[in-house]
Amino acid sequence: MAGMDYGFFDGVFVPLDEAAAALDDRSYVLGDGAFEVTRVYGGRCFALPEHLKALRYSLRELSIPITYMDEELTAIHEDLIQKSGIQDGLIHLQISRGLGSQSLAVPPKVVPLLSATIRQLDAPEQAGGTLPGIRAIFAEDIRWLRCDINSLNRLGNVLPREEALRKQAEEAILFRKDTNLITEGTASNFFIVKDGLIWTHPADHDIRNGVTRSLLFSHIFPQLQLTVVEKAFAPAFALTAEEAFVTSTARGIAPVTKIDGHAVGDGSCGTITQKIAAAYGQYVAKRLHDKPQHGEFPANPGLV
Repeated sequence: MAGMDYGFFDGVFVPLDEAAAALDDRSYVLGDGAFEVTRVYGGRCFALPEHLKALRYSLRELSIPITYMDEELTAIHEDLIQKSGIQDGLIHLQISRGLGSQSLAVPPKVVPLLSATIRQLDAPEQAGGTLPGIRAIFAEDIRWLRCDINSLNRLGNVLPREEALRKQAEEAILFRKDTNLITEGTASNFFIVKDGLIWTHPADHDIRNGVTRSLLFSHIFPQLQLTVVEKAFAPAFALTAEEAFVTSTARGIAPVTKIDGHAVGDGSCGTITQKIAAAYGQYVAKRLHDKPQHGEFPANPGLV
């Protein structure tokens, strides 16, 4: 039986259809805050410690005080899963600067405000599974210059994603107009395979170094003995690749088989992408079953 979308706001758990936002929350009026999204598989969070570390990085860069311990944040995630009954979904947790003036100036003694939601995935995607290739477009990267921060200001992501959807594509691959170099997707990191090498943009201020991307670098690429070139490249170069894929918390590893109507390689999921996806899937399964690290849930004996 499917679970219920659920939320947590200012210390209270509530079904989403009964939730209400505070109109003077600076996240609501200014996008003044940071967020992190964690994947739930089989009723358990995956890679929660890495997501909490990423959240703390964004908060530090925004000079928002960190007033929650990891144990508290972990308990909120666990309670959302339990109360909602959701087995496969996404938990979106955000911390705003707090309640206060709509002025750009930060009010004195403002206290950060935490809220979180858990939502069911209509068609849960298998971690690292062999998914059908997705279609993408190239779109100008109009975001601000600190994309490494998971800020609540997301219009620069929303607009190119909407452009992609209008063109019957699932993702937009962004490039900076001044340099003609690709950065990443609207909600994903972008990779290509060319001459047996993995190419991707370096982890700097121009991209979000996503948790899935980080896990590939720390575990999957070394395991498969793959060489990675962290160097920005142009859209034209990407179209000469044999393979392409994106990584994200929601999708895991997803092959990109067509960009702007042009087939990438032979237009199917390539062999290297398949190996990466399979290895990532095995890593996810093993980590969910192994003894949990700090901030993760105990093994579920009913999980297969």
